[in-house]
Amino acid sequence: MTHDTNSPAAFGPAEWSARTRQVRGGVNRSGFSETSEALYLNSGFVYDSAEEAEASFNGDKDRFVYSRFRNPTIDVFEERLALIEGARFCRATASGMAAVFAALACTVQAGDRVVASRALFGSCRYIIADILPKWGVEVEFVHGPDLADWQRAFERPAKAVFIETPSNPTLELVDLAAVSALAHAAGALVIVDNVFATPILQKPFALGADVVVYSTTKHIDGQGRCLGGAILTNDQTWFEDKIGMFLRHTGPCLSPFNAWVLLKGLETLDLRVERHVANAERVAAFLDSRVGRGIARVIYPTLPSHPQADLAARQMSGGGTIVALEVEGGKDAAFRLLNRLSLIDISNNLGDAKSLICHPATTTHASLPDEEKVAQGLTPGLLRLSVGLEDAGDLVRDLEIALG
Repeated sequence: MTHDTNSPAAFGPAEWSARTRQVRGGVNRSGFSETSEALYLNSGFVYDSAEEAEASFNGDKDRFVYSRFRNPTIDVFEERLALIEGARFCRATASGMAAVFAALACTVQAGDRVVASRALFGSCRYIIADILPKWGVEVEFVHGPDLADWQRAFERPAKAVFIETPSNPTLELVDLAAVSALAHAAGALVIVDNVFATPILQKPFALGADVVVYSTTKHIDGQGRCLGGAILTNDQTWFEDKIGMFLRHTGPCLSPFNAWVLLKGLETLDLRVERHVANAERVAAFLDSRVGRGIARVIYPTLPSHPQADLAARQMSGGGTIVALEVEGGKDAAFRLLNRLSLIDISNNLGDAKSLICHPATTTHASLPDEEKVAQGLTPGLLRLSVGLEDAGDLVRDLEIALG
């Protein structure tokens, strides 16, 4: 049984608030009228006749044919995330990197040009700097916060733009509205990695983005249970002819079980992000108070010391869940702090219910050339702290003890 949203009197998703969409969006109950969404683990589907099978594959009949293409459980997750994001279309993938790669790979070909912000997650940079040039794609990196650098880059046409804001791990921001306008004038599709901001804190489509990608492993699951990714857009032609065909034939599909787990994550996403942000603000304020006493600098978008705090206030509704801190004394001092922590775990993951910390220069961004680490501000003493849902006072106390 499903709600009849076609009735003129129906109170449906179009009228629901964001909080309701997180819980109810996309629900499609089976004949058993279950409360929690059904989990369809099957790989394939059967047909009543050969004619029905033919009609299903030639497009005359809209139905599920193979879980690599579409699956009922994955469909519910995609519809719900699209409702939350404010997008018309969504496709889920097996991981966040599968989403990033697919969004770029289906868009460009030999002879095209891609412009990207310099400060990127290591694997995103690898796709753009190493894989795309092998296909004959020209690539240019710019300093994300520098609008003049973007203006210079768009003096020539481009096919796609890839932006990560806030960036991983130095929390640089890109002015999405300004850069999107410049990119569109140059003929480029604007792809935004919105992982650090989450669907709750930043709405790239409202700021001019054409495509938004997520690692749903972070925040959306947010509890260390499963991998996943998502690609969202309002461009029907790109969705059907580009990303839809690419995913159908290359197969980086999300498993139905992971989709079901991620659905449960969406139901509490805003509640968890709210606590994450409150904790991160308190931790950032504490660390900021220790600058000059073991801490060289603290980076958090809403701190007054952040050079783009005004931009953060304009395009984000909160500072996010990540705090970057540079420890005085370089790598040795950073490692000593990491090894003295009792509550906060050392891990390269982020956006988890548990607070996690890592040393990017030797983990997530270890593959970057030294000169690129310097250009991105990845100093030997820099740590990335993903603030979790624990008591904020306990997190502060753990850091206080570790700092000595």
